[in-house]
Amino acid sequence: MSGLPPGFQFFPSDEELIVHFLFYKAALLPIQPDIIPVVDSHHCDPWELQGKALQGGGSWYFFCRRLPESHSTANGHWRSVGDDEVVMSGGIEVGIKKTMVFYAGEAAGGGVKTRWVLHQYHLLRRASTVAGRKASGSIDLKKWVICRVYEANCEKKDGDIYSEANELSCLDEIFLTLDDDFDEVISFPNY
Repeated sequence: MSGLPPGFQFFPSDEELIVHFLFYKAALLPIQPDIIPVVDSHHCDPWELQGKALQGGGSWYFFCRRLPESHSTANGHWRSVGDDEVVMSGGIEVGIKKTMVFYAGEAAGGGVKTRWVLHQYHLLRRASTVAGRKASGSIDLKKWVICRVYEANCEKKDGDIYSEANELSCLDEIFLTLDDDFDEVISFPNY
Protein backbone atom coordinates (compact mmCIF):
# COMPACT_ATOMS: atom_id res chain seq x y z
CA MET A 1 0.00 0.00 0.00
CA SER A 2 2.98 2.31 -0.46
CA GLY A 3 2.31 5.52 -2.33
CA LEU A 4 -1.17 5.92 -0.83
CA PRO A 5 -2.04 8.99 1.24
CA PRO A 6 -2.07 8.86 5.05
CA GLY A 7 -5.43 7.81 6.44
CA PHE A 8 -6.31 5.84 3.31
CA GLN A 9 -9.28 3.53 4.00
CA PHE A 10 -10.51 0.82 1.66
CA PHE A 11 -14.23 0.18 1.96
CA PRO A 12 -15.61 -0.40 -1.58
CA SER A 13 -19.21 -1.21 -2.43
CA ASP A 14 -20.15 -4.38 -4.30
CA GLU A 15 -20.56 -2.31 -7.46
CA GLU A 16 -17.10 -0.74 -7.09
CA LEU A 17 -15.43 -4.12 -6.54
CA ILE A 18 -16.87 -5.40 -9.81
CA VAL A 19 -16.72 -2.32 -12.07
CA HIS A 20 -13.46 -0.72 -10.87
CA PHE A 21 -11.41 -3.76 -9.88
CA LEU A 22 -12.67 -7.12 -11.20
CA PHE A 23 -13.49 -5.85 -14.69
CA TYR A 24 -10.01 -4.35 -15.06
CA LYS A 25 -8.33 -7.54 -13.82
CA ALA A 26 -10.33 -9.76 -16.22
CA ALA A 27 -9.82 -7.34 -19.13
CA LEU A 28 -6.04 -7.18 -18.53
CA LEU A 29 -6.24 -3.41 -18.04
CA PRO A 30 -4.11 -1.52 -15.47
CA ILE A 31 -5.74 -1.07 -12.07
CA GLN A 32 -4.91 2.21 -10.32
CA PRO A 33 -3.98 1.91 -7.55
CA ASP A 34 -2.97 -1.72 -7.90
CA ILE A 35 -3.46 -2.67 -4.24
CA ILE A 36 -5.50 -5.89 -4.29
CA PRO A 37 -3.22 -8.96 -4.38
CA VAL A 38 -3.82 -12.40 -5.87
CA VAL A 39 -4.20 -15.11 -3.20
CA ASP A 40 -4.57 -18.85 -3.73
CA SER A 41 -7.48 -19.33 -1.36
CA HIS A 42 -7.50 -23.11 -1.95
CA HIS A 43 -4.49 -23.31 0.37
CA CYS A 44 -5.38 -20.50 2.78
CA ASP A 45 -7.62 -20.64 5.84
CA PRO A 46 -9.48 -17.38 6.53
CA TRP A 47 -7.43 -16.50 9.62
CA GLU A 48 -4.25 -16.75 7.49
CA LEU A 49 -5.21 -13.84 5.22
CA GLN A 50 -3.44 -11.27 7.42
CA GLY A 51 -0.43 -10.06 5.44
CA LYS A 52 -1.53 -11.86 2.25
CA ALA A 53 -4.68 -9.92 1.34
CA LEU A 54 -5.54 -6.22 1.43
CA GLN A 55 -7.16 -5.37 4.75
CA GLY A 56 -9.83 -2.71 4.80
CA GLY A 57 -11.74 -2.29 8.04
CA GLY A 58 -12.58 -5.76 9.31
CA SER A 59 -12.45 -7.35 5.84
CA TRP A 60 -9.75 -8.81 3.62
CA TYR A 61 -9.85 -8.38 -0.17
CA PHE A 62 -8.09 -10.43 -2.83
CA PHE A 63 -8.32 -11.75 -6.38
CA CYS A 64 -8.26 -15.48 -6.97
CA ARG A 65 -9.14 -18.06 -9.58
CA ARG A 66 -12.82 -18.91 -9.68
CA LEU A 67 -13.70 -21.25 -6.81
CA PRO A 68 -16.13 -24.16 -6.82
CA GLU A 69 -19.38 -23.97 -4.81
CA SER A 70 -17.65 -25.84 -1.98
CA HIS A 71 -13.86 -25.98 -1.69
CA SER A 72 -11.49 -27.17 1.01
CA THR A 73 -8.50 -25.67 2.77
CA ALA A 74 -6.08 -27.33 5.18
CA ASN A 75 -8.42 -26.99 8.17
CA GLY A 76 -11.93 -26.77 6.75
CA HIS A 77 -14.08 -25.92 3.78
CA TRP A 78 -16.20 -23.11 2.34
CA ARG A 79 -19.86 -23.88 1.66
CA SER A 80 -22.35 -21.76 -0.31
CA VAL A 81 -25.30 -20.38 1.61
CA GLY A 82 -28.36 -18.50 0.43
CA ASP A 83 -29.18 -17.34 -3.06
CA ASP A 84 -26.80 -15.48 -5.34
CA GLU A 85 -27.35 -11.72 -5.48
CA VAL A 86 -27.24 -9.64 -8.65
CA VAL A 87 -24.99 -6.56 -8.46
CA MET A 88 -26.27 -3.56 -10.40
CA SER A 89 -24.58 -0.41 -11.68
CA GLY A 90 -26.57 2.32 -13.39
CA GLY A 91 -29.51 -0.06 -13.86
CA ILE A 92 -27.33 -2.69 -15.56
CA GLU A 93 -26.52 -6.13 -14.15
CA VAL A 94 -22.72 -6.17 -13.86
CA GLY A 95 -22.00 -9.11 -11.56
CA ILE A 96 -23.08 -11.86 -9.21
CA LYS A 97 -22.31 -12.02 -5.48
CA LYS A 98 -22.10 -15.48 -3.92
CA THR A 99 -21.95 -15.94 -0.15
CA MET A 100 -20.05 -18.77 1.52
CA VAL A 101 -19.47 -19.71 5.16
CA PHE A 102 -16.37 -21.48 6.47
CA TYR A 103 -16.82 -24.83 8.24
CA ALA A 104 -13.94 -26.17 10.34
CA GLY A 105 -13.25 -29.87 9.73
CA GLU A 106 -13.69 -32.20 6.79
CA ALA A 107 -16.48 -31.66 4.29
CA ALA A 108 -17.44 -35.33 4.45
CA GLY A 109 -18.17 -35.03 8.19
CA GLY A 110 -20.10 -31.79 7.79
CA GLY A 111 -17.73 -29.74 9.92
CA VAL A 112 -18.55 -27.02 12.44
CA LYS A 113 -19.90 -23.70 11.17
CA THR A 114 -17.72 -20.70 12.00
CA ARG A 115 -18.35 -16.96 11.74
CA TRP A 116 -16.02 -16.56 8.72
CA VAL A 117 -17.91 -15.31 5.66
CA LEU A 118 -16.68 -15.02 2.08
CA HIS A 119 -18.37 -12.91 -0.59
CA GLN A 120 -17.22 -14.02 -4.02
CA TYR A 121 -17.91 -11.59 -6.88
CA HIS A 122 -18.31 -12.84 -10.47
CA LEU A 123 -18.23 -10.60 -13.52
CA LEU A 124 -20.97 -10.35 -16.14
CA ARG A 125 -20.16 -9.20 -19.67
CA ARG A 126 -22.32 -6.08 -19.32
CA ALA A 127 -19.80 -4.64 -16.83
CA SER A 128 -17.75 -3.32 -19.77
CA THR A 129 -20.64 -0.97 -20.66
CA VAL A 130 -20.55 0.58 -17.20
CA ALA A 131 -16.74 0.60 -16.89
CA GLY A 132 -16.55 2.67 -20.08
CA ARG A 133 -13.43 0.83 -21.27
CA LYS A 134 -12.86 -1.73 -23.95
CA ALA A 135 -10.81 -4.80 -23.16
CA SER A 136 -7.57 -5.22 -25.09
CA GLY A 137 -8.75 -8.69 -26.10
CA SER A 138 -11.49 -11.07 -25.11
CA ILE A 139 -12.47 -11.12 -21.45
CA ASP A 140 -12.44 -14.48 -19.71
CA LEU A 141 -15.39 -14.05 -17.37
CA LYS A 142 -14.72 -17.34 -15.60
CA LYS A 143 -11.02 -16.90 -14.86
CA TRP A 144 -11.02 -14.34 -12.03
CA VAL A 145 -13.19 -13.49 -9.03
CA ILE A 146 -12.68 -10.93 -6.31
CA CYS A 147 -13.32 -11.95 -2.71
CA ARG A 148 -14.20 -10.15 0.50
CA VAL A 149 -13.65 -12.21 3.68
CA TYR A 150 -14.63 -11.15 7.18
CA GLU A 151 -15.54 -12.61 10.55
CA ALA A 152 -19.21 -11.91 11.25
CA ASN A 153 -20.27 -10.04 14.37
CA CYS A 154 -21.07 -12.13 17.44
CA GLU A 155 -24.46 -10.49 17.89
CA LYS A 156 -27.31 -12.58 16.48
CA LYS A 157 -30.35 -11.20 14.74
CA ASP A 158 -33.55 -12.94 13.71
CA GLY A 159 -33.10 -14.64 10.36
CA ASP A 160 -29.29 -14.57 10.60
CA ILE A 161 -27.54 -17.38 8.72
CA TYR A 162 -25.28 -18.15 11.69
CA SER A 163 -26.17 -20.54 14.46
CA GLU A 164 -24.93 -20.08 18.02
CA ALA A 165 -25.13 -23.82 18.66
CA ASN A 166 -22.51 -24.77 16.08
CA GLU A 167 -20.22 -21.80 15.77
CA LEU A 168 -16.62 -21.53 16.86
CA SER A 169 -14.87 -18.51 18.24
CA CYS A 170 -11.72 -17.30 16.52
CA LEU A 171 -9.62 -18.88 19.29
CA ASP A 172 -11.43 -22.22 18.88
CA GLU A 173 -10.57 -22.12 15.19
CA ILE A 174 -6.91 -21.47 15.94
CA PHE A 175 -6.79 -24.38 18.38
CA LEU A 176 -8.28 -26.62 15.70
CA THR A 177 -5.31 -25.80 13.49
CA LEU A 178 -2.82 -27.01 16.08
CA ASP A 179 -1.36 -30.48 15.72
CA ASP A 180 -3.03 -32.87 18.17
CA ASP A 181 -0.07 -35.22 18.49
CA PHE A 182 -0.24 -35.88 22.23
CA ASP A 183 2.78 -38.22 22.13
CA GLU A 184 5.03 -35.19 21.98
CA VAL A 185 3.38 -33.38 24.91
CA ILE A 186 5.66 -33.16 27.92
CA SER A 187 3.93 -33.95 31.18
CA PHE A 188 5.04 -32.26 34.37
CA PRO A 189 5.20 -34.12 37.68
CA ASN A 190 2.54 -33.42 40.27
CA TYR A 191 3.94 -31.78 43.42
